[in-house]
Amino acid sequence: MALTDMALRNAKPQDKPYKLFDGGGLHLLVNPSGSRIWRLAYRFLGKPKQISFGPYPTVSLADARQKRDEAKKLLLDGQDPSTARKLEKVNATISTGNTFALLAAEYIARLETRESANATIKKNKWLLETLAGPALGSRPITEIKPVEVLDILRQVERSGRRESARRLRSAIGSVFRYAIATLRAETDPTSPLKDALERPKVVHRAALTDPVALGGLLRAIDEYDGWPTLRAALLFTALTFARPGEVRGARWNEFDFDKAVWNIPAIRMKMRRAHMVPLSRQALSVLDDIRAFSGASELVFPSIRSNKKLISENGMNSALRRMGFTQDEMTAHGFRASASSILNERGHSPDVIEAALGHLDQNEVRRAYNRATYWSERVALMQTWADMLDEFRRLKPIRK
Repeated sequence: MALTDMALRNAKPQDKPYKLFDGGGLHLLVNPSGSRIWRLAYRFLGKPKQISFGPYPTVSLADARQKRDEAKKLLLDGQDPSTARKLEKVNATISTGNTFALLAAEYIARLETRESANATIKKNKWLLETLAGPALGSRPITEIKPVEVLDILRQVERSGRRESARRLRSAIGSVFRYAIATLRAETDPTSPLKDALERPKVVHRAALTDPVALGGLLRAIDEYDGWPTLRAALLFTALTFARPGEVRGARWNEFDFDKAVWNIPAIRMKMRRAHMVPLSRQALSVLDDIRAFSGASELVFPSIRSNKKLISENGMNSALRRMGFTQDEMTAHGFRASASSILNERGHSPDVIEAALGHLDQNEVRRAYNRATYWSERVALMQTWADMLDEFRRLKPIRK
């Protein structure tokens, strides 16, 4: 006969434990101490077993029956309810220990192991620890929902940092994908948030794309009377249109003067891929002139303070300001845009220009093919560009 709530409430303790049966193996064990525990008796693989569902009235009659039915379904599927419960407890313990902060720290350590750029590691630490950490750090990785992540992203977005919000979503997603790969999460809550943020406003780096104006800048650099390696670095950047960071960190052992090639190692490249730059006659001349100032330094363009330290990008930009060019007119990074714009306007191959800029083709096979196929064209392009700059120097401003 099925139990009723009244029968359960009226069950009194006796000298010995006794059972009140409800059906299907479910019963209430009444102990002499007065405690009343729900239990389910069942057989698994021919052996008698039992499992506890908790005390009455904390676990009501209806709740106990529901737990019984769930256990019966597991038995029909060939699973032992007792073993399934133990696994749930183990998984819950593991889940609670695998917090977002722990997984984020492991992800950053992985970046360090893979020798990612220091700037990349520093940026990810800031995003994951400073921006995401306070809200998500102590949360089990498997319990974090998209709405929680969106709330954090929206807070950053409302502060006006749209680009930071976009990068934060990407960084958080990387942590979850790492958790999935290591079997500590099953889903990435950032996936449905791809289009939830406002697009960042694109801020183009200032650059001179008019040959006359660029010629005026080159004459100003030629006449610059500041630190010689700073002047040489600006000229070399203009001639190679390499990134300022690549120029500032250039080492003498990266240059093959016999082949007129600058071999930039992968660790110093933004895209972490080694890059070869053909050197024009003018670029080789700049290197030859600056040797005496570099002294025994392994750096080609050392700082004025120490030949073991790099000149700063801020120093390069400050030199441009002293020459009379504002930050809205030209930056050290702007030489890349100047070269790309002018060379494209004059009909040079866009693929060759992209290869010269060191932009990464997403296709591995095509990347290797382009590097081999375009080398001779790049050699010619770099000399053509250097000769163009000499021509620009001779252009005079048009008087109004």
